[in-house]
Amino acid sequence: MPNIALILAGGRGTRFNSMRPKQYIEVDGKPILSYTMRAFEKHPLVTDIYVVCSPEWNTYVEAQAGHNAFAKFRACIASGETSFRSMSNGIKALVTMGIDPDSIIMVHDAVRPLLSQDTITNNINVCREHGNAITVIYSNEAYMKVSGGIEASGFAMREDYMRAQTPHTFKLGTLSTLIESAAEKGISYSQSLFTLANELGYAPLYIAQGNMLNFKITQPQDLKFFRVLKDV
Repeated sequence: MPNIALILAGGRGTRFNSMRPKQYIEVDGKPILSYTMRAFEKHPLVTDIYVVCSPEWNTYVEAQAGHNAFAKFRACIASGETSFRSMSNGIKALVTMGIDPDSIIMVHDAVRPLLSQDTITNNINVCREHGNAITVIYSNEAYMKVSGGIEASGFAMREDYMRAQTPHTFKLGTLSTLIESAAEKGISYSQSLFTLANELGYAPLYIAQGNMLNFKITQPQDLKFFRVLKDV
């Protein structure tokens, strides 16, 4: 069965003082998206790569795929006005293409370019065994319960919590069912595929071990970290 990467690259990157969305900011002549695509391209078990992006960036993404010889890149899929809509559009497009519902789909943020080969392997293996996989890591810090971002009123034991990253990995048939259920229940936004599954009562969700380097480039300082770590 295919192991497909569905990369979400529709964000606008409003936190960056940049003329282009952060996934297209170039580092050493290559956009952040290309580093993310390369991680999937290199993995021997990944068969196909699709990029969900705003249509005005299609030509740019296709050119980058050609320039970097990404043989597993298949197509761009039109993004939506939110990350939730972009994810939905990507899943629906794969279904419309007639891709086997038992195919494994790894939904990944374009702005997590330091995705490791081990993390991809963990996702595929856990999904094959259990039907889904959520990339997670333990936190080294304590958690405070806050009210209004001003004061703390309690704490949570860090041993009881893990931080979710991406990929979030499911079989295509399951993803299609989740999106249909969300529409039926009037859910038009969820923070991620992981949170959507929880909202819909889809359980259990299984752990795929992630990596601290698989951070999301959200703030300008994150880009500084990436510039330092990309060749490590």
